[in-house]
Amino acid sequence: MNLHTWHKETEKEWDAFAPIWAKNSQEMWETGSRKSIIPFFSEYVPLGLKVADIGCGDGMGSVKLAQAGFEVTGVDLSNVMIEFAKGKTAHHPNLSFIRGDFNNLPFKDEEMDAAMVINSLEYTGEPLTVMKEIQRVIKPGGYACFAILGPTAEPRKKFSFQRLLGDKVIMNTMQPWEFEKMAAETGWKAIAETGVAKRGVDYNKLGHFSKELKQAVSFMWLFLLQKEGVQ
Repeated sequence: MNLHTWHKETEKEWDAFAPIWAKNSQEMWETGSRKSIIPFFSEYVPLGLKVADIGCGDGMGSVKLAQAGFEVTGVDLSNVMIEFAKGKTAHHPNLSFIRGDFNNLPFKDEEMDAAMVINSLEYTGEPLTVMKEIQRVIKPGGYACFAILGPTAEPRKKFSFQRLLGDKVIMNTMQPWEFEKMAAETGWKAIAETGVAKRGVDYNKLGHFSKELKQAVSFMWLFLLQKEGVQ
């Protein structure tokens, strides 16, 4: 699948899925798999900074960032997702949304202080290109928080497996340990990381496991990175 086709298929899939996503997103961010993301982000990124939420979906994560004290611009490829997101801006003056291509983000060079990229890099056709594009828009010394799905996360079963049957899919197979190597090779410094356990897994009982094994039984793995260079 070429890059143009990948983008069109991704846009079509997420446009169609947007109403279901919007119905469930608040629960995900408040009590579900994404509840620890904003506290993790806020622990390392100073309040008040300009943050790009790349792959913002219906905007619930962007809202949580804005409520935490950041100036947030959400970006998504899906027009339908962006329309859902724009409905959330009325009570948040430091929150806006724009449709954008992750390979050509709608920001100037070094315009943003930080980025949040939650389970969206997996849906891009050229992750390395997107990583470099995110790096372009972040100031030297700025931050990026990425969440990468674990190998057995349910979305992988839905979107990735079919490639083995010869179908064109919109999800790459990048694993957390592969992302970590790619980030290091493209000028990002690791600041912190943590796992979100897959349902039924108790990390407290896995103290002797290596990081890679813990990643293998995670729903997703969170990375907090810093762009090398001095502000």
